[in-house]
Parts: sequence; C-alpha cells; structure tokens
Amino acid sequence: MKQILMEPKTIQNNKKSTEDNSKSKIDSKEEIIIKEEQTIKEKTLSDLPGVGPATIEKLEAVGYTDLMSVAVATPGELIDVTGMTQAAAKKIIATARSSLDMGFESGEDVLKKREKVIRVSTGSEAFDALVGGGFESAAITECYGEFGSGKTQIGHILAVNCQKQFPGSTVVYIDTENTFRPDRIEQLSKSVGLDPMDVLKNIKVAKAFNTDHQMLLGEKVEDLIKKQGLDVKLIIVDSLTAHFRAEYIGRGTLAERQQKINRHMRDLAKLAHMYNLCAYVTNQVMSKPDQFFGDPTQAIGGHIVGHASTFRLYLRKGKKGSRVAKLVDSPNLPEGEASFFVEGSGLKDI
Repeated sequence: MKQILMEPKTIQNNKKSTEDNSKSKIDSKEEIIIKEEQTIKEKTLSDLPGVGPATIEKLEAVGYTDLMSVAVATPGELIDVTGMTQAAAKKIIATARSSLDMGFESGEDVLKKREKVIRVSTGSEAFDALVGGGFESAAITECYGEFGSGKTQIGHILAVNCQKQFPGSTVVYIDTENTFRPDRIEQLSKSVGLDPMDVLKNIKVAKAFNTDHQMLLGEKVEDLIKKQGLDVKLIIVDSLTAHFRAEYIGRGTLAERQQKINRHMRDLAKLAHMYNLCAYVTNQVMSKPDQFFGDPTQAIGGHIVGHASTFRLYLRKGKKGSRVAKLVDSPNLPEGEASFFVEGSGLKDI
C-alpha cells in the first residue's frame, strides 16, 4: 500500500528531473552559440592563415586593421601592400569573408539602417528641400561649378552648421586649393550663436600637396575615429580633382588618373557608410568645345566621379548676385533647382 502511495511523487520527481535536464541542455546550447559568436567577433588579423606580425604591420600601416577591411579588399591590393602571392591573398580574403556575416539582408533591415541617417543643413530652406532635408550621411554629395559659384562657401557653412546640429562633433577638411579660411568660420559661427574658438577646435584641417598626399589624408580619417575617438560627422574635400587635373596631363595618363580618383572616392564612400558620416566634395569644371547650344559646362572626372557620387549638384551664378543649385543626379529625389544668396551670415533664400 505504501509503495502505491509513493508512485505519483516518484513520477513527479522524474518529470522534474527530465525538465531540468532538458532545460540545462538548452542553456548549454545557448552558451555554446554565445561562445561561438564571441569567438567570431574576437577574431583578428592574426587568426588569418599565413599572416604573421610583419604582414600585420604592413596591413595596418595602410588601413587594413580588421577582418572587414581585408574581406572587402581585392587580391591585387593585398599583394601590393604585403608582397604575398596571389594564392595566399585569395586564401586570407576567403577566410576573412567566411568569418564574417557578409550575406544578404532584407529591405526591411536596410530601411531600419536608413533611420539612422543624419542630414546636415545648409541654412537655406529651399536648398535643404532640394536635397531632401539637408546633405545626407552615408553618402557622397558632389558640388561642381565654375569659380565663384559658391562651392567653398557651402563647405564652410556645412562645417559650422554640422557643429550646431551635433554639438561636440568633428569636421574633417581636406584642403587641396588653399581655400580654407578660419576667419570665415569665425564669421559664420557668430551668426548662428556659436563660440568661434570651439568651432575651429573641432575642425581638423589638412592641406594636401599632391594626389598621393590627398588620398593618404582620406585614409587617415579612420585613425581619427578609431584611435583618437573623435565623433566625425562630416568630411569636406575641396576640391576633389584639382591635383589630379594638374598631375595627369594628356590622354596617355587618363586611365591611371581615373583609377586613382576611383579609389579615392571609394575610400570616402566606405568611410561614409561605415561611420554614418557625410562626405561633401567640390569639383572643378571645363567647357565642352563640341557643344554649340546650351550650357557647355561639364564636371571634371568623367563617369568615374559621376557614378561614385550619390548626389550631384551643379552650382551656377544667377541673377542679381544670386546662386542656383541644380540637383543633377540622386537615387531617390527628383531633379530640381533652388536659388539663394551667399551672405556673411550664410545662405539666404530668395
């Protein structure tokens, strides 16, 4: 009789122990998954096959500091940097890609990422409306036009407005034509109620003396973000093509010039995408000799610059000292124009 009375309790205990065992198995599986994820995240360049300290030093010297940078590189780029064989370069790229989640993502995921996009205001309601609320981050915005059309002025205005919108942020200004003027920044800062000295402290200016120096400065922006911990929100390159135009003369050098411009713009696009910052570049123009009707003005850099730029704006002089911005190309906005005046306090709508 006692044995019969104890059986339900024994069954209950057995069920409880079974549940505990299954729960512990689930917990152990979750721990394994977490450990595996941590292992993937913690992988560094030293985990790549055939990559020793000397190779790591060479890679890091030119910006290949993590697995993602290696995964998106080409074998030729790694061969140029390290001197390794093509087979070895392909192997470490394949390993880096297999260690990272580089698959497809849904449109919904992309939409969620787009919610993090910031827009730097120009100070002009008409101009902001033309470009969808301001100059967009995670993108390259190119402004081209003849001298005096307002390209550099917009760069200075963006540098100040960026710090007004995002206090404590940093602006990187790569100056190739000796156009950066701190007194202009001081004037614009006072007009929007900011301390000029604080604004100037947060603008990192670098003068590029040739194309290689210009490209190197673009690559070094990542060091400002990673090593110095600066919150870079805006990169300005004024101008993009001045040195390339001066150094590469004639059709014989055209292919090499276009390859270097392409690489430079790809580096800027990568920075903009990875760190959600806005890249603003100015571009020079030329006149098409074979065009007899209409505006013969054409941007330097050809299709390479045109395709690499997310947004393209053509600036020209308007009536009575005004300026006109025309949206030439955009992935999501219609073509249009906005007119404004460039004044001491910034841009003023007509």
